[in-house]
Amino acid sequence: MSKLTDFDSAELTASKQRELFGWLWHGWMKPYWPAILLAGILMSVEGSMLGLMSYMMKPMFDDVFIGGNTDALAWVGAVVMGIFLTRAITNICQRVLITRTASRIVFQLQTELLQHVMKLDTLFHQANPPGALMDRIRGDTGAIRNVSNVIITGVGRDVMSLFSLMAVVLYIDWRWTIIAFIGAPLIVAPSLMVQRFVRRTALRNRQNAGKMTTRLDEIFHGITPIKLNALEAYQAGRFRELADNQIQTEIRASFGKALIPAMIDIMSGIGFLAVLYYGGSQIIEGEKSVGEFMSFFVAMALAFEPLRRLGAVSGVWQTTAVSLNRLQTLFYMEPGLKSPPDPVRLPEALGNIRFDDVSLSYGTLPVLNGTSFTAEAGKTTALVGLSGAGKSTVFNVLTRLVDINGGVVSLSDTDIRNFDLAELRGQFSVVTQDALLFDESLRDNILLGRTDVSEEELRRAMDGAHISDFVGNLPNGLDSPAGPRGSSLSGGQRQRVAIARALLRDTPILLLDEATSALDAQSEHIVQEALERLSEGRTTLVIAHRLSTVRNADKIVVMEAGQVVEEGSHDSLIARNGAYAELYRLQFNEAEEQEND
Repeated sequence: MSKLTDFDSAELTASKQRELFGWLWHGWMKPYWPAILLAGILMSVEGSMLGLMSYMMKPMFDDVFIGGNTDALAWVGAVVMGIFLTRAITNICQRVLITRTASRIVFQLQTELLQHVMKLDTLFHQANPPGALMDRIRGDTGAIRNVSNVIITGVGRDVMSLFSLMAVVLYIDWRWTIIAFIGAPLIVAPSLMVQRFVRRTALRNRQNAGKMTTRLDEIFHGITPIKLNALEAYQAGRFRELADNQIQTEIRASFGKALIPAMIDIMSGIGFLAVLYYGGSQIIEGEKSVGEFMSFFVAMALAFEPLRRLGAVSGVWQTTAVSLNRLQTLFYMEPGLKSPPDPVRLPEALGNIRFDDVSLSYGTLPVLNGTSFTAEAGKTTALVGLSGAGKSTVFNVLTRLVDINGGVVSLSDTDIRNFDLAELRGQFSVVTQDALLFDESLRDNILLGRTDVSEEELRRAMDGAHISDFVGNLPNGLDSPAGPRGSSLSGGQRQRVAIARALLRDTPILLLDEATSALDAQSEHIVQEALERLSEGRTTLVIAHRLSTVRNADKIVVMEAGQVVEEGSHDSLIARNGAYAELYRLQFNEAEEQEND
């Protein structure tokens, strides 16, 4: 699975940019078009008030200040007050409306993006660190706010402002208007160059943001080894390097975005200076009034800000287009593992699990190489071997977190790839060495969203997992928080909560991945009792480094380098004096040495 950054690009053609806007509009914004249209109308009304305000300068100067007309003073004052009231009301309404609409669109996009990412297979998540995905979901989706707030409704307001202001200046003197804007064509070519520069810096900015989020994620999840190895200063230095790169990128990006408004300012200043000389001479000669010049002057001055914002829209859109392209790339990622178009129904009573000459490679690295064994229904099969032998990969293959390159994995004599993916995974309960708990209550961590569990069923699961005692001693009982990743609980307590989950799921197949290897003797004894109760009547596969925990397994499968080298009961394997017996003697000698120490 390729990394997402392999598909990032700052070279977005005009047709690609139109496609991105259409993708966003039809996918998420179109359902909200009435609210967006209303916000645009309100902004347009607000913008049109600028033209009316500038035009009122003519009667204000000619009739009131110079002519001394008191009647004109009354109606001019009333109109000006009405303009300000209209702007205030429309501004409040459109801001509330567009904020509410943009927030809903962003939340919907984030939710759908998260759902899509969770469907992508394990290889995708191995290739793309969590921080990079978090940045796309949280950071790049902010582009939608730019589209709603700045590009659609903001452009409507500024275009209407310029339209009304241009109507005023053309009405006063079309020659002054031509003189004021005669330099406008000169900034077209530089603007196109600036757009490409902004796209490149925007892409680097988003990529750097993803790296910073990834680094923070690694630091916070590895805080214990960082403290134990006194790596605080080292990790802070690594983060500072990324932050320095981000600062430089943001400075370049802000410089690029400011270039077009700056060119507009210079062009406008030159144009206004020319109008000042030409118009000033006409006023001196009596051809134009002071009120006309002031109306033109105010209209031009008020036009600067909308012009600047419209000039900046290009930079905003280039940044937004880069984020939209990154989001679209992620949305277009297809999961490598899918359900078949016509899945086979799982039988009510599941049969044996069989691996038949199974091979699997990650790139050029072989993980399983001709693996073959059978786990009989209703019995316990243990997988043992040194680290890297392929034991955990067997679990990943069986639950279709990854798909094999060759051979067949079957359940009830049917290739597991013929089953519906969700239905297949619904047959398994998994308890791992590092049981993941969410930052929710213990009740929520046990139920995992299930609403069909009675209080009696919950209590039975708690009793079976031996957690009723310690939960009862907590201040809020089942409603006590587990903390981030279950940090409020000990390792043994987290394991027992995971076992309670499995008891509630009541699935026919149980997968135990070194579920007791990190526990002390007392916790291991309690958890082992709970696991034995959990495995009763179920097809159970156990991965274990401590061979003492699997002595009573119905079958023990010994793996080396992705291959099965031995299988049988504990006694038969010891009698064979092969790989298993060697592992057992090694652990037995280590245990004796630890006891003697």
